[in-house]
Amino acid sequence: MKKIILFLPIILMLSCNQEKQNQTTEVMIEEKVTKVAPDSVLRHVVFFSFKEASTPEDVKSVVDAFRDLQNKIDGIEGFEWGTNSSPEGLNQGLTHAFTLTFHSDAARDAYLPHPAHKDFGALLGPHLEKVMVVDYWTRP
Repeated sequence: MKKIILFLPIILMLSCNQEKQNQTTEVMIEEKVTKVAPDSVLRHVVFFSFKEASTPEDVKSVVDAFRDLQNKIDGIEGFEWGTNSSPEGLNQGLTHAFTLTFHSDAARDAYLPHPAHKDFGALLGPHLEKVMVVDYWTRP
């Protein structure tokens, strides 16, 4: 009987620890469920060419300002950019490509008239030679 009484506190500690582990597991499972990515995303793809008078520093400031929009406008889920490297010669003079990712039409629609987007347009304007924009929903 004395041996059982000695082990009772140990058994209680272990059972409490097991209950705490179960609670942690449940919380972790709930977090994973809330972070599931959508089946499809909205891509807003923008192509620019810059005026010959624009310096590399001017272009860099435009790229940096475009990139910074994701910090100023809610709903931008991703931002990528790069310069044309296609050997096909079909870019029609467009040299820079930018892809913004949204999870809804509403998020994209809020981005377009946003004051930070308009401020970016004012910075871009004096350097912009040509622009093309394509939006599409991804498909697997």
